[in-house]
Amino acid sequence: MKRYSKGISVIVILAILTFVGCNGNGEKVDEPLVKINEKVLTKGKLSDAVPNSLSKDDSVIFAQDYINRWIRSELLLGKAELNLTPEEKDVAALMEEYRRSLLIHQYQQKMLEQKYSPLITGSEIRKYYTEMEDNFMLSEPIIKGIFVIVPKSAPNIGDIKNWYRSDNSEDIVKLEAYCFQNAKKYEVFLDHWLTFDEINKRLPESINRTERFIKNNTYHHTTDSLYQYFLSIKEFKLSNEVAPLEFVESKIKAILLNKKRLEFIKQLESDLYEEALKNKNITFY
Repeated sequence: MKRYSKGISVIVILAILTFVGCNGNGEKVDEPLVKINEKVLTKGKLSDAVPNSLSKDDSVIFAQDYINRWIRSELLLGKAELNLTPEEKDVAALMEEYRRSLLIHQYQQKMLEQKYSPLITGSEIRKYYTEMEDNFMLSEPIIKGIFVIVPKSAPNIGDIKNWYRSDNSEDIVKLEAYCFQNAKKYEVFLDHWLTFDEINKRLPESINRTERFIKNNTYHHTTDSLYQYFLSIKEFKLSNEVAPLEFVESKIKAILLNKKRLEFIKQLESDLYEEALKNKNITFY
């Protein structure tokens, strides 16, 4: 279990979490637990702060951290009160600005949820991709293919050596059926791209000079003490080539959604301004 505060024992904390005292009228008695100058952390406040879903041990750890954080916070606050000037301690303007920003943000989000249902079409995505093609240059190689990891003790491994090299759909089905029963890991990613680094990290020994390897090798088979590894590269794109549309489609969609949200918020502000002028709610002096 993690460390505990030097001042309060685990037994005391457990007692606080399992029992909060009451007076003769059945009302909760909020007894002090820790006091720093005039500030008091009560047993009731600590008990209320601990989530009910935690186990006994986790509740003790949470309570201990809460006490330690409360003590440090109060000590820092006390020093701040003593050492800052009245002007430095006047945070009313900052709090008001934060309140304004928070309320505006919450209203904008509410309007987005209630009145805005963005639809990004395939034609919009393709148009943005074509116009901004230079922004989607690959920073690392990507591939389509097949990757399999099987135990050395797996049966009929020789079949894998034929199937993972094949372009025949029936062989791919056989490979998947075999891997479902015997493989530690298999991925047939013929319909989507993966970075080569994602595969490289799973090999017992990483392949160096990856771009040269990809250009000169269609298959890779290696082993370690427990497993055999099979990689078949069916398609590839190298660094500094334009990324295929399907590889960046989700990124483009996120960009377009954010752009539409910003346009909606801008229009919302404009509509509110025009409405206020129309209703003579704005007075210029």
